[in-house]
Amino acid sequence: MNVKLALALIVALQVSTCLCDIPEPDKELVAKYEAYKATFYKRILTAYKKLQAAVLPVSEGLEQSPAVKEYVEGLKTDPTFQSVIKVVSGLAGELTPLVEKARAGALGVYGEYLRPHVGESIDQAIQNIKPVLDIVLPVDE
Repeated sequence: MNVKLALALIVALQVSTCLCDIPEPDKELVAKYEAYKATFYKRILTAYKKLQAAVLPVSEGLEQSPAVKEYVEGLKTDPTFQSVIKVVSGLAGELTPLVEKARAGALGVYGEYLRPHVGESIDQAIQNIKPVLDIVLPVDE
């Protein structure tokens, strides 16, 4: 009985250590991901600028506009709000390495196990949607 239990424990530990080995992502995959991420952020910034340009003229004509501006200016000088901003900034700085490690792990797993099966169709889908995105949300250089 003890031999069976010891053997089961050894097999379970072997499986758990095999699951802990996360493959490193390919350099080409990381470069492609970084390029897509940069393009995505540029598209989001373009959308924000378009939204701001559309909302700003409308908001100038509202009667609540001065009250909103005064409230925002008050928030900028509020010590509680400043403390919250500092805490959130500190947390973002602390979590950045953890997020990068998780991202690298996810890219490694994708590159090792999923990319051979679905990588071509995902790449084709991205290439097909790029012309539409270039019209709707162009990337400002």
